[in-house]
Amino acid sequence: MPENSSPRGAAARHTTPSHSIGLSFSLTRRRTLAALAAVTAGTAVSCTGGSATNAATPAPVRSVDPLGAEPFTPVTGDRSAVLMQVVAHPDDDLYFMTPDSQHLLRAGARLVCVYVTAGESLGINRPPGAPIPEPDRSAYSAARHQGLRQAYAEMLGMDRFTRWQRSVTELPGGLRAETNRLVSGARQVELIFLNIAMLSAGRVRLPHLWEIPGVTARTLVAEGSPVREVQSYRHETLVDVLADLMDRYRPTVIHTLDPDPDYQVHDAFHPRDNDQPGCSDHRDHTPVALFTWKAMSQWVADASRRDGRAPRFLTTAFRGYYNQRWPFNLPPAVVGRKARLLEAYGGAPDWPCGNPAGCGDYSQGNGGPLRNRKGWIRSTHHRYPGALPAPVTDHRGNLVAYGVLGTQAVQWRETSPGSGRFGAPRNLGGGPLAPTLSAVRDTTGRQLLFGLRFSALEGQGQGNARDIVVLEEISPGGAFGGWHRLGTPHDDPEDSRRVGAPVAVATPDGRVHLFVRTAGKGLATRVRDAGGNWGGWVQLGGGEIQDGLTVLVDRDRLVHVFGAGRDTVHHWAQRNPDGAPLPVPDPGLPVPAHRPGAVLTTDGAIALVYRTPADPQPRLYTLNRRGDGPHVTPLRHFDGYGPVAAHPVPVPGRADQVLLAGTSIDGEVLLRYGTGTGTRPLCSPGRLVPVGTPAVLPGGPDSMCVVGMAPGATPWIWRPAPTTPA
Repeated sequence: MPENSSPRGAAARHTTPSHSIGLSFSLTRRRTLAALAAVTAGTAVSCTGGSATNAATPAPVRSVDPLGAEPFTPVTGDRSAVLMQVVAHPDDDLYFMTPDSQHLLRAGARLVCVYVTAGESLGINRPPGAPIPEPDRSAYSAARHQGLRQAYAEMLGMDRFTRWQRSVTELPGGLRAETNRLVSGARQVELIFLNIAMLSAGRVRLPHLWEIPGVTARTLVAEGSPVREVQSYRHETLVDVLADLMDRYRPTVIHTLDPDPDYQVHDAFHPRDNDQPGCSDHRDHTPVALFTWKAMSQWVADASRRDGRAPRFLTTAFRGYYNQRWPFNLPPAVVGRKARLLEAYGGAPDWPCGNPAGCGDYSQGNGGPLRNRKGWIRSTHHRYPGALPAPVTDHRGNLVAYGVLGTQAVQWRETSPGSGRFGAPRNLGGGPLAPTLSAVRDTTGRQLLFGLRFSALEGQGQGNARDIVVLEEISPGGAFGGWHRLGTPHDDPEDSRRVGAPVAVATPDGRVHLFVRTAGKGLATRVRDAGGNWGGWVQLGGGEIQDGLTVLVDRDRLVHVFGAGRDTVHHWAQRNPDGAPLPVPDPGLPVPAHRPGAVLTTDGAIALVYRTPADPQPRLYTLNRRGDGPHVTPLRHFDGYGPVAAHPVPVPGRADQVLLAGTSIDGEVLLRYGTGTGTRPLCSPGRLVPVGTPAVLPGGPDSMCVVGMAPGATPWIWRPAPTTPA
């Protein structure tokens, strides 16, 4: 949420040329380090959230045991899905977590939103064009709470001025929080306001609460709140409160902000605006995300020890002000729905809301978010993109899927071939892990699983580190060995925090190629040879890309990697099986809105499928080997948003069909066989609304399946009947 912002025209375009990545990154690091050097007790700490020097000793951290493998809480017949969102400010959820939250609420999930700060900023609630009023932090916080009530009533399909039930929730340590509750039939929303001041006594802010031992932050009393006393939070207090709320509500899905935001150069082309120094996010977003991840780890550890079972939940982390820095990825219909929620949140002074402190955050009303040049409303980005879960076949051809449940890696097996049902999850440990995994099967039939681990998540001047980790079967279909640390392409732990989700591919020569996006927004690789030995990390250069990589092996058994850039799709390719993929000259592809899907055509050419910014219709771009531009195939009747996966499906007696899988405007799974102009998509049975991006396991017409995660933290299998392309 902006502390002070004014709508101004269209979003600025990033103009850093791809060949200047090294300079761009080095400037960013120097500016970040300069910002770190300038930190004092009276200023906000830097974007890194890294280690600080202080003699105080923090309390011991109750963290997930990466070797632990407790069974998970079983799914009971009366257990419904619960989505918990933990954000820094009122409206972070509306800007950055919708439309995902809208879709899950519509699918039947109960929604619980936890707002860590009071959102009081300077206390100025100014309608557009009006004179600047006198600051009143208590009233502004209360007006933003009212705006949230208006927005979520709208999301429930109710009158925006519907009266909510307001009460006080008792928290650990004698703390109290205001809770607002609204029920519409079987659907329910709860808003919980911790109301920690954005600027507390002694100029303490949330970054200090995360980083500096012994710091205390105070709460702000919102006007009209049933909580009337000022309270105190320390680092461990906030962790305990968030972990307690998780244990109390037992969410099946948790939405967090970005714990490790991108480095960002701030200059005339890319003004800092509300960003923290050196990074593309607000200074409060990062510590709230770190507190949330630490609380999840504590909840999992404590609940597992107490119950003998690990809590069952999924996690999605969302980018914040990152939305301003990359091409927009939502089409007008989805942006319009977000705008209606923000219009209800923004309100106006003449609205009959019945709240004397104000009827919303007036700077966000009257169409302001749509006019704002920063364009936050026009995108929704996952911090850890990838398929949920990752399906593979074992050495016998049986369906197996891997995912992250309760921050731990898990394996699901289909109960019997073709049954369409997964058995109970098998806990493989490894946590706490980021939400997405990459799974491959090598030429010996052994399965390998790659994840991004929060190796240290301490705060208070202690460790804060990330690592790529791998788990391998000892023999095909046999037991797994222990988790093995592969590190990251960076020596600096602050750089390591910025690496992306791992993506791997096995090649016919016995190698396994691992790829990650780097802190400098480039590409790096590490390769395991046919003997099982890992080489070192190699940075591959090339243009700046978003996280979310697509990997493909062509008919010559060469590896290709694709990433979405600001200007085009960036492409790396091997020249020979022994070499690393090298940057490929730009084939003239248009700007992508998200990561591309990739598929080999019948004649061996590579085709990419994706949407351009704000376009609901994807297109198939077949790369011409002569380098004179791609052949473009519009994919009508497939409107939606987000990534589109592409896979070949063998058809007896005919050329392979291209199968496309994506998400509709309403967040439901869509499939399409073929690229003909008259081809219509298949809607999923029961209008499946997945958490994250579902995956396709390709095969013949009778063996292909779609695998995804339901809001209740359970996986599903869809084996659609093949159709005849038009």
